[in-house]
Amino acid sequence: MKRKHFLKSVLGASAFLGMPLSSLGVESATIQELLDNSNKDVNGSMFGFSTDPIKKVRVGIIGLGNRGNTLLEMLQYLVESNHAEIIALSDISEKKVIKAANKLAVWQARKASAYYKSQTEWKKLAEREDIDLVIISTPWKLHAPMAVYCMENKKHVASEVPIASTIEDCWKIIQTSERTKKHCMMMENCNYNEEELWILNMIQEGVFGDITHSEGAYLHDLRALLLDDTYYQDQWRLHEHVNRNGNFYTTHGLGPIAFYLNIGRGDTFSHLTSMSSRELNLSLAAKQQNHPIQDYRCGDMNNTLIKTEKGKTILLQFDVHTGRPYSRINKVVGTKAVHDGYPSRLYIDSENPDYWGHNWLNDDLYDEYRSKYKHSIISKLNLISQDFKQGHGGMDFVMIYRLIRCLNLGLPLDINVYDSVMWSAITPVSELSVAANSQSISIPDFSGGTWKKEGLLEIMRDII
Repeated sequence: MKRKHFLKSVLGASAFLGMPLSSLGVESATIQELLDNSNKDVNGSMFGFSTDPIKKVRVGIIGLGNRGNTLLEMLQYLVESNHAEIIALSDISEKKVIKAANKLAVWQARKASAYYKSQTEWKKLAEREDIDLVIISTPWKLHAPMAVYCMENKKHVASEVPIASTIEDCWKIIQTSERTKKHCMMMENCNYNEEELWILNMIQEGVFGDITHSEGAYLHDLRALLLDDTYYQDQWRLHEHVNRNGNFYTTHGLGPIAFYLNIGRGDTFSHLTSMSSRELNLSLAAKQQNHPIQDYRCGDMNNTLIKTEKGKTILLQFDVHTGRPYSRINKVVGTKAVHDGYPSRLYIDSENPDYWGHNWLNDDLYDEYRSKYKHSIISKLNLISQDFKQGHGGMDFVMIYRLIRCLNLGLPLDINVYDSVMWSAITPVSELSVAANSQSISIPDFSGGTWKKEGLLEIMRDII
């Protein structure tokens, strides 16, 4: 039954309909069979999808903790410039809703409706007819059911990461988006960071040649926050570490890489193998603080290797237990150039063998590339908004700005529902691989084969 509970938590309950209990082992063949059985028909119709322009996007926000409040602040410029309006706010905490409403009242004349009286009050927000877009910033396991419910109620959705935690929910989100013809975007802010946009622009301009390998990560010491009994409501995030083992925060590293490699637009993820180290650092910290929870399944470091259908490789790392400086690694290896992040360094290969492979560009040459290949998004937003540098150094504002302006103009979003699901699905597949002694696991094709069609990245469009 423990195996059954684990596999249900990763695949979703419906994957087990008609499956005999004797088959619920963790052997790789059984896992792949269950993974394949979860496949649902999708048609790829939301690639390049757009709706009629929405002159002023009417927004509802569900979840007003630390992240929800940041996203609310990112909307100030768009409200003041008449591109958006906040209609309603929801959280299970009355205090948080009132705090957000008071903040909003400083820069929006209309008073937002408040929903907080029960665990299901958010549904009343989703059911309103005067909301175009719902922003979801709640604990991870709520993202998928909330996104589906909002789309069923004729709302576009922008959800915090990850957009889904099980394979079943991944399929359900795509099916619902295709059927309702509503956008469902995962708000991966790292795709909008200045460094990542700079590298993406260089790749698009041919500076890197053909990409062969990339590396991304979420290496972030979260011990203090995970063990804080007030930072995360009911310590929901700590319980993820109690119950799961794999890479369950994939998208900060993988989102930008997926754009670098044109995933979903000419290439896709083929298979992965995942391995976790033993757990030590978080439990030591918990014992130091006499925390009531001191036993965790999640290893300190997870390494997940992914191969694409076109033969490119990705190393994705996850570690939020270890004391260390923050890093997303952000490595790109091509036939003409290499970049390493944290700190950012660039190598440009030479046609002359005498100058092969020894030195990063000096500061002056590096600065020339930063200036020459600065993404137009950054250049133009510098001109129009003093709010540009708010929110994780600016990337939160860029993300929200692009989301609202795409809806204003009736354009496809930068990150579509297939991107959102493909990047999130690596988590449950990594958990399956870890459980199967790091066996190789095939990654489902969530695009219905549409990934084979070469396509341009929407994030490369100029929008003001």
